[in-house]
Parts: sequence; C-alpha cells; structure tokens
Amino acid sequence: MATKPLLADLVAQYKAQAHDVQVQVESVGGVDAAQRVQAGETFDAVVLSSDAIDKLIASGHVLPGSRVDLVHSGVAVAVPAGATVPNIATEEALRQAVLSARSLGLSTGPSGVQLSRLFERWGITGQIEGRIVQAKPGVPVGALIAQGEVALGFQQLSEMMGVPGITVLGPLPDAVQINTTFSGSVAATSQHAEAVRALLAFWASAACSESKRRHGMDAA
Repeated sequence: MATKPLLADLVAQYKAQAHDVQVQVESVGGVDAAQRVQAGETFDAVVLSSDAIDKLIASGHVLPGSRVDLVHSGVAVAVPAGATVPNIATEEALRQAVLSARSLGLSTGPSGVQLSRLFERWGITGQIEGRIVQAKPGVPVGALIAQGEVALGFQQLSEMMGVPGITVLGPLPDAVQINTTFSGSVAATSQHAEAVRALLAFWASAACSESKRRHGMDAA
C-alpha cells in the first residue's frame, strides 16, 4: 500500500509516452500480495519490498534477474491532529515518546517488523506490548490515528502524507530510521514479460524521480 499513490502517477506517466500499453494496478497489503502470488494467481508484474521479491524469486513465483529497485521509503511518526506533539528528534527522545504513549500503531509490513525489533533492542517490549495496535493488512496506520485508536503511529511516510485528522511529526531519527526498498519484478505467470521489463525500466529512470520525491520517497 505504501506505493499505491506513487504507482498511479507512474502508470499515468508511462501511458503518456507508451500509448498502446494498458496497465492495471491492484494495490493490497504486502502480506496479502505475496500470498496471492504464491498461490498462483496470474499477474504480469509484482511490486513489493525487495526482501519479499527475493523470497518470491527463490520460490519460483518471480522470474530470476527481473528485480528492479524503484524507491527507498522511510518511516514517519504521527499523532492525532490537535494532540500534544512529543519530541522525536533523537533516539532517546523517541524512546521516551514511545514509553509515554497510551497506544502505539504499527503496520504488518516491513516497518512494523523492524520497529518491533527496535523496541526489543531498547528493552521495552514488555512494557508496551499491551499498548501496541497492529493495523490489519491494507489498513493504513494513519486511519487508526485519525479515528483515535492510536496515540502515536508509525508507517511509511508515503502512507501518512495527506491523511486528514493526523499531524505528521517527521521521519524517525537518522540513528534508527527504517528504510525499505520497494522493487518491481516480472511474475512467473506473465505472458508479457518484455512489456513488463520495459515498464519497470521506465519507472526506474530519472524521468520518474520527481514523482517519487513528491510521494515522500527517494529514487533507488
């Protein structure tokens, strides 16, 4: 879901210069997407975190050598609009903000996994595990924050941008920032492998860099 708004823009850009190509994107949570590919559903392209793509390559569901890294995406922190804004400028300040929050929102994606490991490294898992709310696949953490279910939420910046009812505090401190690389690849079920390779090559080109920045991501 982190790439959903970006992919809509990239599809429009590609269609503007390749008028005879039709591209239909279905965006779902990363866990669901990987499971559907593994279950043998027919797709031409798959866009997921690079780790997930590598696992699909290893299992034979994605063509070897077809992975194209598209963007690097960092994690941001947000609170409900109007709430007291905690200090998250340093690792220790963020740790204190986490310990003080009445509830914490994490995703089921790569950022949620890495944040759980960070909490373990800080030695605070036991203190906060009863306050952690994990968003269901495909449900943005920002929505839980806006609805008041979460007091302090973490997710890819691209999924926080433009969500009404929340205040984005900024990215995680550099010392603990979690960067996920999202990649595209050719599904083993594709009947249009060369067309997919051309699409991914365009999406990885400098022509798409500004769109990526606009959606809170960096070109890979």
